[in-house]
Amino acid sequence: MNALPSLPPATAVRWQTLLERLGEIARRHPDAVVASSLAAEDMVLTHAIYSTGLPLEIFTLDTGRLHRETLDLLNEIQGAYGRAPTVHHPQPEAVHAHVAAHGAFAFYESLELRKACCNIRKVEPLKRALAGRSAWITGQRRAQAVTRGELPEQEHDAVFGLQKFNPMAAWSEQEVWQVLRHFAVPYNPLHDRGYPSIGCEPCTRAVKPGEDPRAGRWWWENADSKECGLHAGNAERNVTVRPNRIPLSQENA
Repeated sequence: MNALPSLPPATAVRWQTLLERLGEIARRHPDAVVASSLAAEDMVLTHAIYSTGLPLEIFTLDTGRLHRETLDLLNEIQGAYGRAPTVHHPQPEAVHAHVAAHGAFAFYESLELRKACCNIRKVEPLKRALAGRSAWITGQRRAQAVTRGELPEQEHDAVFGLQKFNPMAAWSEQEVWQVLRHFAVPYNPLHDRGYPSIGCEPCTRAVKPGEDPRAGRWWWENADSKECGLHAGNAERNVTVRPNRIPLSQENA
């Protein structure tokens, strides 16, 4: 068996800091939940939580239009860790009504219809998943998109009314993959086929060498509109100022 690659010192520090940060969040926000799209970054968070037994729940949104590879990853996670993310689904009635009114592929027609689809399949289930929580955690990174360039590690999410933590905001893509390979963490095989960012199947394509990592998401839209509403503050932050980070010590835990 081939030896697993070692972690470079700087990445080892990133990893240890992440574990400490997640532990601190869990202590101050025992009800905090991790929103996972099962992306590479989210698998780093999954390994950090499941391999160390941190008492943080992880959930994912099955929009009804995910790649088979994405859904299969849930079984891999269960096999590797003995537990898997909670799965939330959109309301069937809302999906059926939208498709009946606009068609199954209306999101290609306008930004408004695409965001309406995202709202039904992603945002509304997210609201249910976050209901009653004091905080949520994401795997977002600043380098992922122009809409995330000013992403803070901690912020107040005014949309959902709770604290939001982005503990991997400063991570590079290289550091993400160094950790995945070092710990042999399961990940979506689409990443090996040119998909750095993976969403719903009709709205995601592989990218060409040298293209922006988010070029394969909603490729028919402008780069500054490529958010689905789950992280509404990203689009606002892209044209305004970066919000101040709220120290954990100043929160109402």
